[in-house]
Amino acid sequence: MIHACIHSLLSQPIHHTFSSQGLVVPVIRNADAMNFAEIEKEINNLAKKANDGTISIDEMAGGSFTISNGGVYGSLLSTPIINPPQSAILGMHSIVSRPMVVGGNVVPRPMMYTALTYDHRLIDGREAVFFLRGIKDVVEDPRRLLLDV
Repeated sequence: MIHACIHSLLSQPIHHTFSSQGLVVPVIRNADAMNFAEIEKEINNLAKKANDGTISIDEMAGGSFTISNGGVYGSLLSTPIINPPQSAILGMHSIVSRPMVVGGNVVPRPMMYTALTYDHRLIDGREAVFFLRGIKDVVEDPRRLLLDV
């Protein structure tokens, strides 16, 4: 059971650590109304501001859910910490080749660990698992996300 209601993804934080001020978490506003190209443009805009030290407090406040990509630094697995007052954080890690059994044969397959840390007062474990399964489905077959299936 989800103990809160979010009608849309109004603000989506992103981690950016290349700042001279340390870790900053900019927030993408109105992400629910953006397409992928617009989100990418906003990420690049906020990353530039984080890099040159011109990002404002307002551009880092008001997020509800964070996506953190430690994989770009070689992270294989971690448990990210929620940034209060947000409800959850999704940690994504490096994609590496791992042995998998497919049709009775061991074959190399690209694998990535994900970790979801969430406030159990707001999100029940069942919904968290369904969310992670949905992430798995679209990572394995991005057409699902693009075609909304």
